[in-house]
Parts: sequence; structure tokens; C-alpha cells
Amino acid sequence: MKEYKYTINGEKYEVAVNEVADTTAKVTVNGVEYTVEWEKPEEKKPATVVKPVVKPVAAPAAAAPAAAAAPVNGHPIKTPLPGVIIDVKVNVGDTVAKGQTVVLLEAMKMENNINADRDGKVASIAVGKGDTVADGAVLIVLE
Repeated sequence: MKEYKYTINGEKYEVAVNEVADTTAKVTVNGVEYTVEWEKPEEKKPATVVKPVVKPVAAPAAAAPAAAAAPVNGHPIKTPLPGVIIDVKVNVGDTVAKGQTVVLLEAMKMENNINADRDGKVASIAVGKGDTVADGAVLIVLE
């Protein structure tokens, strides 16, 4: 038997829970016995979980053909990490200086400048804005 003391609207009550069954309880409130009944709660059905279909991200198809079309004697500028191309800062035929930003790459929620590692002329561009690139992918080829 459990005993409780309550004050409700300034009135004091001494409550003893004598017996509890499935949906009833026998209680004594200030010396008077009562049988309390309650409704059994509805059983909750487990929620149906719908998993979204996620298409795997493959290596960009655009990077492979452009890289294959690059001149054999060219100097590739590659991405140091996987990410998404935000912008290509040069065009085919442009002359670039060592250290000049040629591509903006978003990786791990950060913008990364991909710079030319030598002076040269842009022979080909293997990527475009919005392309997803893998680690080590050729971005630009310099003559």
C-alpha cells in the first residue's frame, strides 16, 4: 500500500492506494474507500518507416571524356580532394601564372581555391560548374 498527501485548492487529502488491477484501483481518500476505473490506452502500432531511395553518386562522366581528350604533352592540374566545382575561373586559351586560382572547389562545406602550380596556357578544361569530382581528378590541362 502506498500513501500520499495532496493539497488541492487548499483542501488536504490523504490518499492510500490499496490494490491495483488491470484497469481499476481500490483507494482510500480521507478514510473513504473508492474504486477508480480508467480506460486502457490504445496500443500504438509501430510507425511504418519509409526509407528514401538514394542514388549513388558516381564519378562525373564529364571529367573522363575531357581528360581523355587532353593533350598527351599537357600538364594536368588535379583536385587534391573530392568535392563540387563552384566555378571555373579560366577559359581555354587563357594564359595563367603560377599561384593563380583556376577553379573554386567546395569540399567539406568550405570553398577551396585550386591554383595553377606553374605558368602556362589553358589547353583544356575537364570540368564545369556543379560537377562532382573525385580525389585526384584532372580539372584543367596546361600546355
